[in-house]
Amino acid sequence: MGPGRARRVGLIHRLSPRLANQIAAGEVVERPASVVKELLENALDAGADRLEIEIEGAGSRLIRIRDNGCGISADDLPLALARHATSKIDSLDDLEAVRTLGFRGEALASIGSVSRLSITSNDSAEGPGHRAASEGRDQAVTVTPAPHPRGTTVEVRDLFFNTPARRKFLRTEKTEFGHLEEVVKRLALARFDVAFDLRHNGRSVHRLRPADTEAEQRRRVASVCGPAFLEQSLPLEREVPGLRLAGWIGLPTFSRSQADLQYFFVNGRIVRDKVVAHAVRQAYRDVLYHGRHPAYLLYLEVDPAQVDVNVHPTKHEVRFRESRAVHNLIYGTLHRALADLRPGDSPAAAPGATLSGEPLPAPSAVPAQGGLGLAAAAAPAGPAPGAWPPPSSGDRGPAPGAAFESYGRLYGAPGEAVAETAGAVESDAGGEEIPPLGYAIAQLKGVYVLAENAEGLVLVDMHAAHERITYERLKRARDSEGIRSQPLLVPESVAVSAREAALAETHGDWFASLGFTVERAGEESLLVREVPVSLRDADVPQLLRDVLADLGEHGSSERIAAREDELLSTMACHGSVRANRRLTIPEMNGLLRDMEATERSGQCNHGRPTWTRLTLAELDRLFLRGR
Repeated sequence: MGPGRARRVGLIHRLSPRLANQIAAGEVVERPASVVKELLENALDAGADRLEIEIEGAGSRLIRIRDNGCGISADDLPLALARHATSKIDSLDDLEAVRTLGFRGEALASIGSVSRLSITSNDSAEGPGHRAASEGRDQAVTVTPAPHPRGTTVEVRDLFFNTPARRKFLRTEKTEFGHLEEVVKRLALARFDVAFDLRHNGRSVHRLRPADTEAEQRRRVASVCGPAFLEQSLPLEREVPGLRLAGWIGLPTFSRSQADLQYFFVNGRIVRDKVVAHAVRQAYRDVLYHGRHPAYLLYLEVDPAQVDVNVHPTKHEVRFRESRAVHNLIYGTLHRALADLRPGDSPAAAPGATLSGEPLPAPSAVPAQGGLGLAAAAAPAGPAPGAWPPPSSGDRGPAPGAAFESYGRLYGAPGEAVAETAGAVESDAGGEEIPPLGYAIAQLKGVYVLAENAEGLVLVDMHAAHERITYERLKRARDSEGIRSQPLLVPESVAVSAREAALAETHGDWFASLGFTVERAGEESLLVREVPVSLRDADVPQLLRDVLADLGEHGSSERIAAREDELLSTMACHGSVRANRRLTIPEMNGLLRDMEATERSGQCNHGRPTWTRLTLAELDRLFLRGR
């Protein structure tokens, strides 16, 4: 001990209740939005179905929340402002199966320590109400009679008035109100049966009525998430023993530059969970452009005893007891819904809306090297690409029957005249339907295929589309043949931690199913004896460490499959039709038919869109027709 630094003893003391509450407030009350979240959750736990939120100065001057819940009796009002006082849990058993949004009993005491807090409540429809206010350095609570209907009104004024350092960290009024509004939106999406009325500085921001029917719920989702989200999303619902998943997922074409439209609820509680994020990311892996984020609104129902919500002060994070089952449910449901979407499917009635687990159609054969792998006509086709007859004056185009005469032999046997295609178009009004992507008209600049369908003009990026078709065929061929392993001439030793070595030993059968033979060679070492043939040139030690890291964090890993898919994607890219390759009309139509039958054909392997559509109405607007 240096000179002049005497040891100080006997200075331990008990913190005052006010200071202890202010320290706790640092965990509970980060900004005005945190206050609104805690108070709204209390109101919902009280059984309220109508919430009025009045805000001034983005919450720094005033937060007033009124509900029509069960109310608080005059005897319980002082206790409601005490620390760790709650009516929601009584024992450890209740904590292990929390069924309410709030449960810790620290929110009101923490809020009262950094603001001027008052609560007016009435637990009876006939009797008078009472008002409780927290005052003084020791937060003494005074209760006085006050008229109030059944329910509770909480007023929070001058937030952080006694903690100026924390007030300095607040952002602009616009930013803080944005966070606060997001809290209200999340709860509005969680509870369709509750009405929400949000006002800021005397101006109405949101007035959401209860949504009991499916149509009303869709309107609320459109109001909160935007109409474009519903128009560009797939509804889904799937249930397995102990778990139920429902909601909407955005199409890959509706991706976002930020992860700002992602809502996941567990038993009505908004959460941010690593297992969930990983499962969603894996489901969109093949169809999302680099750097883009999917949009989704999902609801997971699980037994409260199977999820721990008491792992973070903000209650935004949870821990699943069966995280592997949750991951598999989310990944499998979203992956199947995206795969089942075909051109021409409307998002509202897409095949992935309700998953039944039906098997996929039998995979088609992998195309021979050097060929396009497209449906080609054996007989000579009609006019060359671009030889479309010019439309007559005042007409939208040639007659459908004449326009598609060249497709008469597209699907027939050699030497036979098959009129199926032409007949389908000719009987547009009462016969067979035109395929979703229509029939090819011409090729533009050796890059794009132009086609006409029942709605208007379809444009297809032929390389991107053929790349996806080839990629999916390669994957199906791999899955049908199984994964072939290759023994290493010299087994490779990989240094890992003791925990990772134990994980590899536990998941030995899973590694074997993926073509790896991994043995534990010591306390902190593994021995790789066999690897998949497709990954023989990969960095096996690093791949193994990454897989073990995923297993430890998420309970599963898709890295091996992803690495194999990357190789197949590269093969598909190099083996697909290139730009400036002139295709015949039958080849172009074969490409369109293959797209309609291929999973995820709306995006290439890199997430770029493969086709788009211009309806006749959109074309008319471009040329001011009908004005």
